[in-house]
Formats: sequence, structure tokens, C-alpha cells
Amino acid sequence: MDVIVVGGGAAGFFAALSVREHHPHARITLLERSDKLLAKVRISGGGRCNVTHHALEPRKLANNYPRGGTFLRKAFERFNARDTIAWFAAKGVQLKVETDGRMFPVSDSSNTIVDCLRNAAAEAGVEIRLHAVMQRLEQQGDQGWLVHLGTGDALLADRVIITTGGHPKPTGYDWIGATGHGLVPPVPSLFTFNMPAEPITALMGVVADPARVRIIGTDLESTGPLLITHWGMSGPAILRLSAWGARIIHDLGYRFILQVNWVGGEHEEKLRALLLTESERQGRKQVQNVPVAGLPRRLWLFLLDKAGIDPATCLGDMNKKERNRLVDLLTNDRFTVDGRTTFKEEFVTAGGIPLDEVDPATMQSRKAPGLYFAGEVLDVDGITGGFNFQAAWTTGFVAGHLA
Repeated sequence: MDVIVVGGGAAGFFAALSVREHHPHARITLLERSDKLLAKVRISGGGRCNVTHHALEPRKLANNYPRGGTFLRKAFERFNARDTIAWFAAKGVQLKVETDGRMFPVSDSSNTIVDCLRNAAAEAGVEIRLHAVMQRLEQQGDQGWLVHLGTGDALLADRVIITTGGHPKPTGYDWIGATGHGLVPPVPSLFTFNMPAEPITALMGVVADPARVRIIGTDLESTGPLLITHWGMSGPAILRLSAWGARIIHDLGYRFILQVNWVGGEHEEKLRALLLTESERQGRKQVQNVPVAGLPRRLWLFLLDKAGIDPATCLGDMNKKERNRLVDLLTNDRFTVDGRTTFKEEFVTAGGIPLDEVDPATMQSRKAPGLYFAGEVLDVDGITGGFNFQAAWTTGFVAGHLA
């Protein structure tokens, strides 16, 4: 049996290795359009590679996908985070768990994962062809598929697994659409918020943890660490919000009002009572030296200035209006978002091949027998934290069964 895997990323390598595991005598060819294999793996997690997340129960794991969670549940019964950990351990790569559940190689280097996958593919006898640009797929009846490349070559395969990832533009899926498949239009997911007119960008590098963020006029809300950048806001709270709200935010034209509760969702009444208590305990201290809820000093001074409070004011000398303004900012600060920033090579999309056109038990097309899909080419995307790689490992593994 001849199997062609299209795409040299995480899902592509895992699919090829799964084919070898389940079909020892298959001839496997992996096609990559560029000269860079496993590019996202190499740069993910700041060069450390967030391999998966320590969400070991399939149902709980599936809850971390804004799109595709239900589709993945059955697949996670066959291969999930627990299996990923065991698979890499069997290859000599140990993973560690960080406090937020993210899992990285103990080496803290993505090269460990890249080398593991490339060495495994070499040992499995997977033929890798670089600069292999897909032109079109042609079904050959019972004879499989003819894969036409930009070089003019045509390769015959009994099975084809497509793992080409997400594309920012619909045209990136045109050659797949020619096989009869539809397309859920791609929009960005996992992006940061631009705030070009907001002075808070002067606090770049400051982290508030936890902060609760909401998009005014929607039901979108997220809580977690918030990072202030020189262009706006990032961090897990923002990235999760962008993932769950990818299509809504796209429809808003990436222009909206972001509400920030700097103290993780605490209510006004509790904060007002806290300020009064601290005024009694530390009334002679300057307010600049008594940040609420342990907020970073730079952020605390910024909020005092925004509330019109002299930082040298004694805590006990703050009047009721000043306390109310400060409490309002702590729980209901607002910022104008005007645009987004994505991480180029790490670009994640919401959209792709419609899930109702793919069998979740096999990853085989319901429209074209012998054609399989895995990874981000599907309309599946997860929040930040290793979930997108886990979807790649899982769907690649299942597709490689070639059931």
C-alpha cells in the first residue's frame, strides 16, 4: 500500500508514524511544500514547545476547543494527552508539567521534539520530499489518488492524508475544494489585542494575574494572567478570549471595548470594604505604597493617576469619591481595541474542512473514500496551552490507522 501524507508539520509526522505502526509494509511518502519541517513545533512556546496539556480525561480535554470539541471526544478515547506523554516517553523524551498544566520537554527545548519526530520518521523509513507543492488531487476510482505536484510530477497513492494546517486566506484550500469538500471560512484565532490610542501600553511587560476580561456587548469573558505589551494586551486571558470569540471578534472588525477587572473578578462591594479596612489599619501610609490585591506597582500607580488620586495621599485621607473612582477602575476599567496581532509562524485559524464531512472515528472523508484529514486543516482549534498540538497528535494518530 502506498500512502502519501501532505504536510510536514506535527500532524503530518504523527500521521506518517501512525501509518507505519499500523501498516508495517506500507510505502510512506511525506510531502512538504517548503524546506522547513515541523516549523511550528520548533518555534512554539517560545522555543520550548508546549507539547500538550495535563488534562488527562478525554471529556475534560475536549472542553478546551472552541471549535471541534465534540468532534474530538471520540478521537480522544483512542489517543489523548496521557497517550502523548507515553508515546514521547517511549522515544526517550520525558515531559514535565508546569503549574498551569502546560507540558514541555524537560530539556525546555523544542529541538528535542523536532529531533525525536525526525529520527522516528527516519527509522520508520518515511520518505520525505521538500519543495513539493500540491497542485491538485485526482481520484482514480478504485485505484486510489493521483497527486499532482508543481514540478509536473504525478504520484499515485492508495491513501492520501492531508495535514497542511490552517490558511489565512480561503484560496489556500482551493486544491482541496476541488475534491468536493466545502470550507468553513478561516479567521484568526489566538491573537493579541492592539490598543494604539491607550496610554497603558507604556506599562509593557507588566502582568496582572488574575485579571478578568470581557468584550462589551457580548457574552465573551475570560480570566487569567494578562500581559501588557507595547501594542496592547496579551497573555492567556486575552488569547483564550480571542479563541472563543474568534468569529464574533472578526465580525466586529477587531474594534470593540474591552472591560478589565484587574483583581480577577472581585465585586465592587468587597473591594470597597477592603479599602476601608486598609484605611483603618494603614491609614497613615501613602496610597502608592498599599497596592490592592498585590497589583504590580507600575499598574497600581497607573490606576491611581487614571483615578486622579495623588499617590502621596495617605490611605486614610482618601475621600469617598476617590475610593469610588478607584474601585470602578479596579473592577470596570475599559479600553478601546483597534486591531489584532498574530504570531506569523504560529498563526492559528478557526475554519477549514467542515467537520460533518469527516468521520471522527477514522478522519476519513465522507465525500471521497481514501482521503483523510488531520490537524489544523480541519475546522478544529484549541485555546492556548498545548491543546492545538494535542489535536494534531490525536487526529494524525487516528488518520494513520487508515481504517
